[in-house]
Amino acid sequence: MTKQNPRIAPKIGIISLGCPKALVDSERILTKLGAEGYEISDSYEGADVVLVNTCGFIDSARQESLEAIQEAMAENGRVIVTGCLGIDESAIRKVAPGVLSVSGPQQYEQVVQAVHAAAPPLHDPFMDLVGPEGMKLTPRHYSYLKISEGCNHSCKFCIIPDIRGPLVSRPAGDVLAEAERLVDAGVKELLVISQDTSAYGVDLNYAPSAWNGRGRGRPVKTRMFELAEALGDLGAWVRLHYVYPYPHVDNAIQLMADGKILPYLDIPFQHASANVLKAMRRPAHQEKTLERIQRWREICPDIAIRSTFIVGFPGETEDDFETLLHFLEDAQLDRVGCFQYENVRGAQANDLPDHVDAEDKASRWERFMELAQDISARKLMDRVGQDMRVLIDEVDETGAIGRTYADSPEIDGHVIIEDAAHLKPGDFATVTITRSGEYDLWGELKDAAP
Repeated sequence: MTKQNPRIAPKIGIISLGCPKALVDSERILTKLGAEGYEISDSYEGADVVLVNTCGFIDSARQESLEAIQEAMAENGRVIVTGCLGIDESAIRKVAPGVLSVSGPQQYEQVVQAVHAAAPPLHDPFMDLVGPEGMKLTPRHYSYLKISEGCNHSCKFCIIPDIRGPLVSRPAGDVLAEAERLVDAGVKELLVISQDTSAYGVDLNYAPSAWNGRGRGRPVKTRMFELAEALGDLGAWVRLHYVYPYPHVDNAIQLMADGKILPYLDIPFQHASANVLKAMRRPAHQEKTLERIQRWREICPDIAIRSTFIVGFPGETEDDFETLLHFLEDAQLDRVGCFQYENVRGAQANDLPDHVDAEDKASRWERFMELAQDISARKLMDRVGQDMRVLIDEVDETGAIGRTYADSPEIDGHVIIEDAAHLKPGDFATVTITRSGEYDLWGELKDAAP
């Protein structure tokens, strides 16, 4: 083991792979280590130890994680592995037998103990202070807010319940206290995430818990509607992700119409064919889904709806795929992602008959994305001439890049603004939209506010 200079704080490098939920796990680990005096290194060479937070959901994600571990071993040699792939320690040890420690998702204390063993902390309580918002891997002006762990669904293509366990909700008071700390630290946008946001609180029978701080101890039910309503009082953008289309979602749409939370809804529909949805073990009522989307737009005309779909699921026929295309045309969703089906180690779908060959999957993906792109371009064209509120993400000498309420970071579009180099990330600006593309908008600055 390398001998540390006792007067220099140990440095931790981190590679965080996978979904925003895993990113929150990484932030929690770093917050704990930061409170103990550790610093973050931005290079392999400067790190006393490297953490790799892995994803193991699909085979391509597993491969990416294994390659990241191998690279970290080659570049640094002192590597601690955690995250979803950590449940398959043998696969990790096969490609990187020298890793210092392997742990699964949410095993924060095990990770911290492994770091202590590899690079003992140098803690000075008068110097090593972490702000109440904790340490973040996202830009300062937005943050993911994880409200629960695990999932109670048994979708045949997914192993999340096997990796992360059943649904475990955080009490509403705890979530609101964290959100308040983030907003007080300068966060302008809260992105609510979980495996199933609509099911939030069902495991706790929606029990109320006290929201201290701004809530002054008032009880808030541990349920999606009440949580979203309370988050809307904090003065930040509130964006809901991973919402299943349960009937009570309609109540949240009213919050959007009232301006309490952003009129943005991320719902993973996955498919539209009843046959495929049944095979996936998902709700299979396309007609009702279209009716509900129409009702949501009646309640909140400005709502932006994002979804993700899978093409090439085992047994998907050409007729099933055509049904999906018709649904996409009828639903006119604002933001759409699509994945070609992949086997997931341990998933039930692997054993289904009639797997779609790779060429057909690729062809269907291309046809799907061509239609989705066309719909997006048509909808964005309607924005030209409008004044829109934009949250600034990046600024350089040529201008600024930001997002509207209809755009979540990393997955949706942007607004490109020229002659706005004086703005700062986290500023809000009113922008007149001058032209549009397939996914992005361009505009001129009208006015700005911090």
